[in-house]
Parts: sequence; structure tokens; C-alpha cells
Amino acid sequence: MNILILSAGTRNKVVQYFKRNLGEKGKVVATDMSEFAPAVYEADKFYKVPCISDKNYLNIILDLCAKEKINGVLSLIDPELSLLAENADKFEKIGVKVIGSSSELCERALDKIKMFKWLSEHGYNCARSYDNLNDFYRELEKGFIQFPVFVKPVKGSASVAINKVFDKSTLEFLFNQTSGLMIQEYLNGQEIGADCYVDMITGKPVSVFTKKKLLMRAGETDKAVSFKDEKLFELIQKFVVESGWIGQIDIDIFKIDDKYYISEVNPRFGGGYPHAYESGCNHIRYIINNLEGKANTPCIGSYAEGIYMMKYNEVAIKKL
Repeated sequence: MNILILSAGTRNKVVQYFKRNLGEKGKVVATDMSEFAPAVYEADKFYKVPCISDKNYLNIILDLCAKEKINGVLSLIDPELSLLAENADKFEKIGVKVIGSSSELCERALDKIKMFKWLSEHGYNCARSYDNLNDFYRELEKGFIQFPVFVKPVKGSASVAINKVFDKSTLEFLFNQTSGLMIQEYLNGQEIGADCYVDMITGKPVSVFTKKKLLMRAGETDKAVSFKDEKLFELIQKFVVESGWIGQIDIDIFKIDDKYYISEVNPRFGGGYPHAYESGCNHIRYIINNLEGKANTPCIGSYAEGIYMMKYNEVAIKKL
């Protein structure tokens, strides 16, 4: 059983977890466009590859899969998820399973306006979102939304280029300077992260781990504490099944008063997944089981409450 982790970057723990669970049964191969990506040195093998926008990128990855006898492939960055999903049949032809959701769902997750429209149409609480000033001003005048708001790229990730805006002049300045922006309602509540695994054989959610985010840094959870709420578990299970997500899913949620608002979805391992793993939610094992043709038994909320995660800095020293 051999796993290929694309765009490994700084996700050292994810690589370590795959190695730990595979043991002597297989190997972990990692790629990145930079030899200065520390996570790749945790793998059994590392390949430096071009940027995902390179016209030869897909063929390079397919050749690598054949060479290393890869059984399952996944990516740790959002823009690559759709590329894998769109070409899942090419991987299947050489015996490789793409670990992730469909290209339609990956694109919906990447495009925050598409996600907002889907959530609204299906009756989920979510942040009001606008991709043009006229619609925003119309609802501002009616009192449906108010400042402050967030201005962010429609297809952004990792909290890059996000601005909290308090007035019209700043809003218009940002829209005049950059294209592809959107306005999103500011949700003032407790931010929550959910790490979920949806079985790739049965399509059923088998694990949900939720944490209250205590501190964020560069778009990632820096400190958090585990908690449980059956109402939230039910909401998440309904959402992932109705949407059709498959595999590892990372969901951002807000709790305001007694209501839960779904904010964003990353159909991959999030930066806070080690919290779930170390608390007993072994989604790596679930992936390996699925690749071996075995369905997983649901165990929603099978972890302890009050477990804290506190990230800290580490360094890798290599002579290259």
C-alpha cells in the first residue's frame, strides 16, 4: 500500500501519521515544487515537481504514480484538489485512487460565492455574501447587513488578502484596486473547526471531531479545545451527506447565540487535523481501510472533550 501526498509543504504531521499507520505495509511518497518544504523529508521518498499550472504537471504525477506503484493520491492544497478530481479516471486506469470529493464539489468549496448560494438554497445558516457592490449596498440600505464586513478573494485560501472593512470608502477602494473580490458578512461568534471523514465506499460520515478555536494565525488554528454537541454532529452529518462530500473534510463553523453557521469547507486535511488525530480520530486508518476495500464503521464523536491543542514552532535542519 503506497500513498502519494502532493504539495506536502509544511504538513509534517500528516506525512508522519501516514508512515506510522502504514508501517511495513507500504511507503509514503511526497512531492512539492520546492526542496525547502520540510514535510517532504518525513516521507520515504521525495520528488521535486513543477508548479501545478505547468502543462506537463499532470503527466509528471501520473508517471510518478506508475513508477512508485501508488495506490492512493491526495493533495494538501486547495487549487490542486479540482485537478485531481477532474482526472480521477486517468488515475483509476493505472490503479490509483484519488482520495477526495468530485471536481464539482472541490470547485464549490474553492468559490465562496458558489458555496454561499448552495448553503442558502439548501436552508443552512451562513454568512451573507456578495460579489458586487450594488447588491451589497441594496441590502445595506434595507438593514439586512451592516458594517464591519470582510472583503476577500472569491477563490482565496489561507486567509490571504482578507480585510475587515468598516466603511464604504475603504470598500470601494479595495474593489477598484483588485478584481475577483467579494463581501462577506462578519459573523461575530465562537469559531469552530470540524474534521470529518466520509467513507469512500459507503458515502456515510464515520468520524466527526469538533473544536472551539481559541487563537488563529495565518488562517490556521493555532490553539483550540475539543468539545461535543449532538446538535452540531447532526448538522454536520446532514450537510456532508446532502452535499456529497467524500473522504477527509475540514469545515469552518460559527456559533452565534444558539445557532450554527457553516462558513467554509476545505475538502482535504486542514492545518488543525493533528488535534483530531491525537485525540483518537484516526482518519488516516480510515483512508487505508478504504483503499484496501474495507468500509469503516461510524463512530461519530468518539473522543474526549477538553483536550487542548497548542501549536509551536519547530525547525528542520538539512544539508541539500
